[in-house]
Amino acid sequence: MSTSKIVVCPHCHRPNRLPEARLDDQGRCGHCRSALFDGTPTALTAASFDRHLERTELPILVDFWAPWCGPCRAMAPAFAAAARQLEPTARLAKVNTEDEPALAGRFAIRSIPTLVLFMNGREVARQTGAMDAASIVRWVRSVV
Repeated sequence: MSTSKIVVCPHCHRPNRLPEARLDDQGRCGHCRSALFDGTPTALTAASFDRHLERTELPILVDFWAPWCGPCRAMAPAFAAAARQLEPTARLAKVNTEDEPALAGRFAIRSIPTLVLFMNGREVARQTGAMDAASIVRWVRSVV
């Protein structure tokens, strides 16, 4: 019996069932036909955040950031590089705290950048401060 995972499309935010054996095949969304994994962080809004958190059966690493934050801007390339290394075993996403202050408040984000790792819809780990790509990957793998 083949096992599968529910993966939410980073483009149309609809859930897709993907056989675990095919996670590395860079599957396509059954709704919008976009790639389910493209090695880039997914921008989440209040409208799409809960759908990803509640429906995706992959660990989700969320970078809470703001455009005015120097360390956030400095870490952005490292976070993108970590996405290329961690997908498809984890989804990396970004939440702009300036555009989504309610999400920042909901998760008690007090300083940025803050990385929050979710599994099965629950927060399992948190790291504050800029990190390089290798440190992000190592940290996620140590928790997952």
